[in-house]
Amino acid sequence: MPTFNITMSELSPWVETLKSARKTALIQDGRRKIHFTLSDGTELCEEYEIKTNDLVVRKWRRKSTLGGVKAWELEVGESDLASGMSALSLGTQQLIESNSNPVCIRRDTRRAFQWRIRNLPYPLTAYQVTVDDDKHGITIRTSNKKYFKKLTIPDMERSRLVLDSNSLTFAHANNTLIVQYKKPKAIVDDQEVLLEEFKKMKSTKDGDVECNQS
Repeated sequence: MPTFNITMSELSPWVETLKSARKTALIQDGRRKIHFTLSDGTELCEEYEIKTNDLVVRKWRRKSTLGGVKAWELEVGESDLASGMSALSLGTQQLIESNSNPVCIRRDTRRAFQWRIRNLPYPLTAYQVTVDDDKHGITIRTSNKKYFKKLTIPDMERSRLVLDSNSLTFAHANNTLIVQYKKPKAIVDDQEVLLEEFKKMKSTKDGDVECNQS
């Protein structure tokens, strides 16, 4: 693991925001779970695989305009189907996605942003995956017009970086379309700095109150 000797003046705004946030850490089920409370009261939860340091969950909970608390918004990872079914049985959720419909999940590696879109049976030649003209998003479409999806990368937006089509690749296997965008050096550097900070934090190993989805 390389050593990063970076002063506060050289840190990106994203790193400064997370370093200055109130944080708690939990080691559970092979993951490092970090809960952040930002200066405006926004909550952020991130989960990293201990063995690989891959980010597997990132979700936000923001304050409403009336000062209440909104539901968690998932940015990275897979929503909890069990929680959705429970909410449905209690009458708090009207619709739940069919298991046969395409399901798009973002799960990154350390070097790439990655999306896996399940339940897409079409051959690789049917897919067109392109960077948008404004260089702020990715569009997925099929030649048979059976699927269309827009992807954004909030990490790039937070760092005010535009997309490069040369960094975009995709593949298809087992009815799953896999889209990858290579992370630019600035993003990789930020995550390495933050991972070193997280490893220094005192972590508990019991309970999971702060990061439970609601």
